[in-house]
Amino acid sequence: MYKIESSKDIKKLIRSILELVLLVSILAFVLSSLLSSTTYRPYNPLDTSVVSRLDHGFIAISYSGVARDESNSRISVDRLEEHLKALQESGYVTITQNDIDNYYNRGIALPDKALFLMYEDGRNDTAIFSQKIMEKYNYKATMFTYAEKFRSKDAFFLMPEELKRLEESTYWELGSNGYRLGYINVFDRYNRYIGELSSEEYSSMSKYFGRNYNHYLMDYIRDENDVPKESYNEMQKRISGEYGLMKQEYQHGLGKVPGAYVLLHSNTGKFGENDKVSAVNERAINNTFKMNFNREGYALNNKKSSIYDLTRLEPQPSWYTNHLLMRIKDDLPEEDQKNIEFVTGDGDSKNAWELIQGAAEYRKNDEIIALTSLPQEMGILKLKDSENSKNVEVSATLKGNVLGCQSVILKANDKPDSGVEVRLMNNHLYLVNGKEILEDIDLYDFDGGDKTSVEEDMRDSLAGEYAAFARYAVSHKEAVEYTNLSNEAKKAKVKTLEEGGEEYRPVFQISDRGNRKLDITLVDGMITVKLDGKVAIENHAIKNLHDGAIYLKSAWTEYGYSQRNIADDVYDGVFEKVTVKDLDNGTVLFTNVLTGMQNVQRKAEQTFNSVINWFITNI
Repeated sequence: MYKIESSKDIKKLIRSILELVLLVSILAFVLSSLLSSTTYRPYNPLDTSVVSRLDHGFIAISYSGVARDESNSRISVDRLEEHLKALQESGYVTITQNDIDNYYNRGIALPDKALFLMYEDGRNDTAIFSQKIMEKYNYKATMFTYAEKFRSKDAFFLMPEELKRLEESTYWELGSNGYRLGYINVFDRYNRYIGELSSEEYSSMSKYFGRNYNHYLMDYIRDENDVPKESYNEMQKRISGEYGLMKQEYQHGLGKVPGAYVLLHSNTGKFGENDKVSAVNERAINNTFKMNFNREGYALNNKKSSIYDLTRLEPQPSWYTNHLLMRIKDDLPEEDQKNIEFVTGDGDSKNAWELIQGAAEYRKNDEIIALTSLPQEMGILKLKDSENSKNVEVSATLKGNVLGCQSVILKANDKPDSGVEVRLMNNHLYLVNGKEILEDIDLYDFDGGDKTSVEEDMRDSLAGEYAAFARYAVSHKEAVEYTNLSNEAKKAKVKTLEEGGEEYRPVFQISDRGNRKLDITLVDGMITVKLDGKVAIENHAIKNLHDGAIYLKSAWTEYGYSQRNIADDVYDGVFEKVTVKDLDNGTVLFTNVLTGMQNVQRKAEQTFNSVINWFITNI
């Protein structure tokens, strides 16, 4: 029998009880997510308000995964719900693989607002965290899987019996991403030949790579000189064998091969990077599947597309709802664009701002204004009643992605570019007056972190690559060999910065998130800017200053670099904890910072969610 003999024992008991309560809560959450108590209700094809018989095509939206909290590749459950809620409120109903088949092959009309919803990679957490949302909005989706995961019995991925239960819930259909996620013809960012990699090996080394690699079915396997290492017959046997292995696993596990396929990677223009490879893939796809998603980056499919050359839009975890809606709207014909209504959010903040361009969502509990740009353009907000303030102070934390533009503009008339702009763009801080750039500060230098030479980075990345090979070696002998190579690489003598070596500059990806605290003070024509509490610009005199309002701006700047080859021309400026003060009379012109019990409640929710996320990740 457990005895309490000290205050330490009491604390231990309380901690144990709390851990038990958390575990029970998590178990209940998981079970409730998996157990479906409702049945999917298909749209009524005879309802002319849903199916007018006019051809509007359909949009396809594909998520790479869902997690309780956001990750680099998986959208958070809260953000997913926001996306699907907005789509439903815009009138979209989900369609099935059979609906698409009938549309292309039998001429049967689709709903005017038809959505084909997809989840790729076949992860367990995707099913767990999306199930209740699907039920809530009466949406049906296709879960795409890699057949190789059935054989490896990877616990992170759905197995055949679990996929069968998803189908039985009526909210899911099944699709295929192919047999495996594998990579060939891989070079690192210094153009060193790596060769062939599994998905696990690639993930562990991806920080050392650029875009010089290919997916397993896209090309001949080549050597470091780009010369094929296999003959045509060997290539054909390899690729055809891949489809054979896939069929075998699906037939064994599910008793059938799914009807829908996603060929990786997308946007090759054909079915591979090489004409002969493309022809082999095309034959196998046509003989195996009813449809194929061959492209990514656009949502809309219509009769101009082939059922074997469909496209899907892949929302990224960082996308606010208006980002998704903006991308969809841009893909639609002009007559259908009016059907897209942007979300505005909650709270009183929306009454303080005038939307000039783009779309704005005011998120009270997050203390955020998310300002979404037009495609390849800007998003602009004007603070009402801010024209007459002479001396002002503006503070905000800017959390939009590093590649893109977020700005605070002071003293601007009806044209925002007439004012004084403090611009955070592509990891640079700019001070701009009208169209003249007064200051340009590279924030990599401003941050003052440890610097390294190109030669040092080449050495370290090579050592890291060998270490990754050791981690995934198939034998102890091979692991020892790669470990020795890694250790030898670390010892290589290279030129440092102090010895005159060229400085290494990291390349940002379009998915890299930003987080910068910005404080601006404008007093008597002199502007001071602090970034993350550190003075970046001090008492810079601004010429020809005139009266004007305060604006926020977001802007797309470039497609940017991405290992995943994602092209996105819409940008979310994310302005958190915005406060604008009139320094002459001491009044606060605007703030969305929570205070009092609202702030206490928010912090309590954040703490609880952090604890739950830790348990889910580590149990």
